[in-house]
Amino acid sequence: MNAPHVHSSLDIDWSTEAIVDRRNRFYSASQRKFVPYKEPLILKRGRGQYVWDEKDRKYIDLLGMNLCISVGHAHPQVVKAATEQVSELTHCTTMFYHPVPAQYAEELVATMPAGHDWVVHFTNSGAEAIDLALLMARSHTGSIDMLALGSSYHGATFGAQSVTGIAGFRHQVPQLGGVTFVAEPNQYRGVHGEGVQPYLNEVERAISSSTSGRLAGMIIEPVQGYGGIVPMPAGYIAGAFERVRAAGGVCIIDEVQSGVGRTGDAFWAFESHGVVPDIVVVAKGVGNGIPLGAVIARRAVAESMADKFLFHTYGANPVACAAGRAVLEVMRDERLQENAAKVGGALKERLQELKKDFPLIGDVRGQGLMLAIELVKDRATKEPAPEATLQVFEETRRQGLVASRSGPYRNVIRMCPPLCLSMADLDNVVDSFVRSFRMATSC
Repeated sequence: MNAPHVHSSLDIDWSTEAIVDRRNRFYSASQRKFVPYKEPLILKRGRGQYVWDEKDRKYIDLLGMNLCISVGHAHPQVVKAATEQVSELTHCTTMFYHPVPAQYAEELVATMPAGHDWVVHFTNSGAEAIDLALLMARSHTGSIDMLALGSSYHGATFGAQSVTGIAGFRHQVPQLGGVTFVAEPNQYRGVHGEGVQPYLNEVERAISSSTSGRLAGMIIEPVQGYGGIVPMPAGYIAGAFERVRAAGGVCIIDEVQSGVGRTGDAFWAFESHGVVPDIVVVAKGVGNGIPLGAVIARRAVAESMADKFLFHTYGANPVACAAGRAVLEVMRDERLQENAAKVGGALKERLQELKKDFPLIGDVRGQGLMLAIELVKDRATKEPAPEATLQVFEETRRQGLVASRSGPYRNVIRMCPPLCLSMADLDNVVDSFVRSFRMATSC
């Protein structure tokens, strides 16, 4: 029997109950799962660092819509670039040539360390780019074994979740083989405590005891995102990469969350560690909310896949790449990397002051506008406080903030706002946190 023809109006029903009902009825369970608040937050529009819900209530977006919004919601230059391109040619498959993606690839390469031969493969998303990076590493080396960090997050696709070290993101199915996890060098609650050498020793042990001794590579987030904003300490990435290369592997950096000037110190977070990776995965902020991802790799590594066809349908889409070009322009013109360093540094200092008044706060950490507050039941034992975190988190919404609750224990409040967050916003942000902690601790 043929399905009945469905007539659909282009008008949008903005009533709260209808929005919730349609999502619950027509979304698959796998897409309904990832909901942060007890009551749905329905967003209608955004501008800069602010968003408004369907009832026109204003919030400061401290999440950047999962770090996708880099230069600000509805930035006029990005909107203009995408609108002009979509009206000219909405899509051009990579079987044919178009100047915008190639020029954007050239501009992306220009952001990478000089003196190396870089090439770009565009994808639709960061998780797709992770899958491609894994395939590229294994194709280039002829080896299978990969190292990844505990508490890492690299995506939810079948390949990306195999190198993701958080149980909540790994489905109950056989994962891709050949992946060995090593302890992340978390300087607050890492299994080896503070310091770098014990974590590098673990990399050596893993290579010698849990692999064939020959690696395909290792993948690292310079600042772990969903893992709870865990910056890699100085010396760790360089030391790990030295050991990986000695075992024949390539070095992969995941900049999906930490890139595009977010950490303030550099355009790509890995640059602050004095290393040059073999493969860099980018997405999220590069498109300012428009689906766009890429693998940027040394030519010698990428060319190892020349004999096989690999295609991402919307990879190198000219509309997405036009938006990506505009993002680079805005980052430069508005000096948003410098703003991330300045505003992020000031916000971190003010959040650290809150520790004096709220014993729940065990740690405040991060770089630039990639910050986190970790909540604990006891500062001495560092026992996670997920229930209290949920209370504070729910209260921040009522106080006009959109943030995120993350980390392996769900006891971290994560802040990764658009890079245009201003110094003028900080009083509002900090006062909202103060009220949230007071309300949560008075219950």
